[in-house]
Amino acid sequence: MSIQANLKEVLSELPAGVRLVAVSKFHPNEALEEAYAAGQRIFGESHVQEMTQKYETLPKDIEWHFIGHLQTNKVKYMAPYVAMIHAIDSYKLLVEVNKQASKVHRVIPCLLQIHIAQEETKFGFSFDECREMLDTGGWKDLKNVRLSGVMGMATNVDDDEQIKREFCSLNTFFKEIKQNYFSDSEYFKEISMGMSHDYPLAVEAGSTLVRVGSKIFGERNY
Repeated sequence: MSIQANLKEVLSELPAGVRLVAVSKFHPNEALEEAYAAGQRIFGESHVQEMTQKYETLPKDIEWHFIGHLQTNKVKYMAPYVAMIHAIDSYKLLVEVNKQASKVHRVIPCLLQIHIAQEETKFGFSFDECREMLDTGGWKDLKNVRLSGVMGMATNVDDDEQIKREFCSLNTFFKEIKQNYFSDSEYFKEISMGMSHDYPLAVEAGSTLVRVGSKIFGERNY
């Protein structure tokens, strides 16, 4: 199957209102160009250097979403162009994104990464840490970031029921903080969850952004 055929297949499974982030990390420009030719415009990367190189060499109407763990010292390299950061996992990182965005006169949409998996290796706020951070209210003064929703990764297991539970817990939490902190914000509407192996379950559980890589581009060459 070609990249275009794979893309078509994934898109055919997504209901209206769910956007596809084509996860293109570790894939060459040619692969992205093929997806671009088929109409895909949102690409997800998890290494700042790689994403910046691609940004510089690929069409400028691409929306670059940063989906990996982000170190504060790397924010400045992508602040001029990144369309959305999916993995804000600390208040310190949010402050840094705001600082770098203000230098380039931009407002950067950001998602709060919530730890919903059973694995210790995943980054993100616990539900309580996130509530605590939002309660302090300092984020309201950060004028160059726009909190646009939440992101989470389910445990990497074959147990569909567990994955569903984790995704549903994120949706429930999203609704809670939307009501308590963002009820007047039309921007706070995204739930980024679901990857190649579990995105149909994520869509069922209310995902608005799915991050699909290997299902489109094939297995990556590390």
